[in-house]
Amino acid sequence: MALYEHIYLARQDVSPQQVEALTGQFKTIIASLGGKVSKTEYWGVKSLAYRIKKNRKAHFTLLNIDAPPAALAEVERQQGLSEDVLRFLTLRVDALEEGPSAQLRKRDDDDRGERRGGPRPDRGGERGERRPRRDEPRAEGESF
Repeated sequence: MALYEHIYLARQDVSPQQVEALTGQFKTIIASLGGKVSKTEYWGVKSLAYRIKKNRKAHFTLLNIDAPPAALAEVERQQGLSEDVLRFLTLRVDALEEGPSAQLRKRDDDDRGERRGGPRPDRGGERGERRPRRDEPRAEGESF
């Protein structure tokens, strides 16, 4: 069987419980057609780069799938019919990533405060006095 990474975006006005229910439906379809979902990650509500069907935000969910192509075709067909799914993307991969995805690792880094709001690096000491502007009067003998 082939290995896939599948991401789908659900409308922002559905609840996280409804997104979990959608994910459960897709897992059932895959299992019934001889595949399995090895990892499911709910990334939360994120802002979109541009509007999709009048939505500015969406629920993001990642599925790592080991299934035949027919199972994935059926899941994509069901997602195309669902009004709650805005977009989906499926990539065939050589190996599935173990552990948390890059998106979840990024969120963990942000939660620890390592990326934002930390102290600024030292600027290398005091700054010297600024030069006078051209329209300011200059001292005798001073030039630019």
